[in-house]
Amino acid sequence: MDYLALLCAKLTAFGELITADTDLTARVPSCGDWTFYDLVDHVGNGNLWVVTAVTELRGDAEGEPAPKDPVALREWYESTADAMVSTLSANEDQQAWTFTRSMPRTVGFWRRRRAHETLMHLWDGQHTLGEADPFDPDLAVDGIDEVFTLFAPRMIQRGLAAAPEVALRLRATDTGSDWTYGPGESVAELTGTASDLLLALWARKTGDDPQLRWDGDRAAGERVLAGPLVP
Repeated sequence: MDYLALLCAKLTAFGELITADTDLTARVPSCGDWTFYDLVDHVGNGNLWVVTAVTELRGDAEGEPAPKDPVALREWYESTADAMVSTLSANEDQQAWTFTRSMPRTVGFWRRRRAHETLMHLWDGQHTLGEADPFDPDLAVDGIDEVFTLFAPRMIQRGLAAAPEVALRLRATDTGSDWTYGPGESVAELTGTASDLLLALWARKTGDDPQLRWDGDRAAGERVLAGPLVP
C-alpha cells in the first residue's frame, strides 16, 4: 500500500474543507467538544509534530496555536502538510522517533500512521460540514489491523483500558476479512463493512448503528468494543 500517496491525497482533501466561508465554530460531533477550528489545529500541529519526530528524533514538540482567520488558517494548514510530506518523502527505513517500540521506529511507521490519522479526521471534518465519505475497503481493513496490533494493546499497557475478559469477532461483509480480539473463542460477532467497523472501533459509530449487526452475546461484545481501544 502506497501510504505516502494516500497521505498526500487525504491531506489535500482535508485542506479543501477550509474555505473563507467555513464556520470554524461548528462543533465536531465525533470529537467531544472540539470545534472545526480545533480539528484543523490538531491536524496541522500533528503534522509539525511528526516533522520534529523525524528530523530531531524527539516527541516533545509543542506547536503554536493555528491562526483563526479562515484564509490564514488554510495557508497555515497547507504549509504544515507540505512540511510533513517533504519530511516523509525520505527513505521509509530512515530512523524516526515514534511513540511505540512495538513497531519499527522509522519514517515508514509515520507514513502509515499519518495516513490513517488524516483519513479519520477527514471523516470528522466532512461529517461536521456535510456528509462524510465511506473509507476505501482495503484502507479500512489496514486501519482495523492498526487498531488491534498497535492501539488496543497500547491502551492496556498505558493503563487506559482493561484487557478484555472475553473475545469479540469482527467480520467485514465487503472484504471477507475478520478479526478476533480478546481471549478464547468469540462470544459475540459484529458485522458490517470494513469502513463501518473501523468507524466503530474509533467511536465514530455506536453499536446501535443500523449499518452494523450483532450476533451472540451483544452486551459482552459491546463491553469489549467500548475498550477504549484507541486514544
